[in-house]
Amino acid sequence: MLQRLSSKLVLPILIASGLIAILRSVWAMMPVKLDRVELMAWQDLPLFVLPPEPDPAAQEIVEQYLEKLSSKGALPQNQGVWIQSGMRRLATHQGKVPLPAASFTKIATTIAALEQWEPSHRFETLVSATGSVKDGILQGDLVITGSGDPFLIWQEAIALGNSLNQLGIRRVSGNLVISGDFYLNYERNPAIAGQLLRQGINAQLWSQVIVAHHRSMPPETPQPQVIIDGSVKVANYPIAKKILLLRHWSLSMTQILREMNIYSNNELAQMLAQAVGGAQIISKLAAQQAGVSPTEIQLINGSGLGVDNRISPRAASAMLMALERFLEPHQLSIMDLFPVAGRDHDGTMLARQIPAGTTVKTGTLREVSALTGVMLTRDRGLVWFAIINGGWDIRNFRLQQDKLLEKLLQKWGTIPDSNNSNNYKPVLLGDPLRNEQIFIP
Repeated sequence: MLQRLSSKLVLPILIASGLIAILRSVWAMMPVKLDRVELMAWQDLPLFVLPPEPDPAAQEIVEQYLEKLSSKGALPQNQGVWIQSGMRRLATHQGKVPLPAASFTKIATTIAALEQWEPSHRFETLVSATGSVKDGILQGDLVITGSGDPFLIWQEAIALGNSLNQLGIRRVSGNLVISGDFYLNYERNPAIAGQLLRQGINAQLWSQVIVAHHRSMPPETPQPQVIIDGSVKVANYPIAKKILLLRHWSLSMTQILREMNIYSNNELAQMLAQAVGGAQIISKLAAQQAGVSPTEIQLINGSGLGVDNRISPRAASAMLMALERFLEPHQLSIMDLFPVAGRDHDGTMLARQIPAGTTVKTGTLREVSALTGVMLTRDRGLVWFAIINGGWDIRNFRLQQDKLLEKLLQKWGTIPDSNNSNNYKPVLLGDPLRNEQIFIP
């Protein structure tokens, strides 16, 4: 793309039209890493002499924003701002200082998850039998073999029960046997996860919580009845003589991460963090991919719970930019992993007035409110931002964050209908189509 632009456009046209800002944004998004020698040579070219940093107008808007917070008692040393377009820093306040950043941590967890699994990866859970079925009764054990699905929740268990009913199984004379890495509702203990599954596939055992999850499913979803006569057993060895009945596929990794980020699901984030090796591994991977100092990403878990998870505003933006570069060859963008204002209205987007089309990640603790993301502007192209507020006035922090973005967008202009993703499809939890029938008894 850059070659086509350089062959057809000359410098005066670039300057006159304002396309140089967009060009820099596009170049910054490309998965190309310049070594130190190339970077020095690039900086010596007169064509690419960057304007002064920061942008005076943007810095003034940020200073006014900080003064307004200070007038309400927010200490300046507890606030951080970083605004960047391409390679140009537009405005900053403590931009490289690691601050308690709450669920910005989930951006790092997202990076680590995509290092471990492809965006299209799906976990499989196998449902097998050790006997035959007669008159609706499985004469043997029902065997569940997991592969580490971190997002197997009540809706999925209900769908599994209904699929077993469709196979003609309404009762199991033997045991419910759990093998492999099987988790349910974020419970990693296989014996407890098995008890939860036993409850989920039999509506007679449902709690009010399960009833509520069933109501969130399509209205025609039946209530399953699979009664286990035996007990829940955990197998520490392969079970050789069994017949595969069902193969349950999870959501794709892209969908799992989007659910985690839209709803800021702490339990799911922790499941993923443990699967990839823990907070230290996540911190290291995130810093490497973002190209920032390890001191700017200091994590104690994968969810962001606790003020000891510290990330600098610059690192938050750099992580999102790194994700965008990684996703581009997969025909994906961060819009497929994070909430988008105007498209998503639930979870962390409730009651927000973020400019439409802006892709964001929020973060909230009792004493922290944070917002990072990217918006496409007319004059500056893609503008990456990160705002971290420390203090107790969370409602005002959110209000002022949204207003800050709106002021910046008014300054730089908008591009209508610029943030539509062709990959976005609403997720159906407990989708029966993800239960593949292998054998009909």
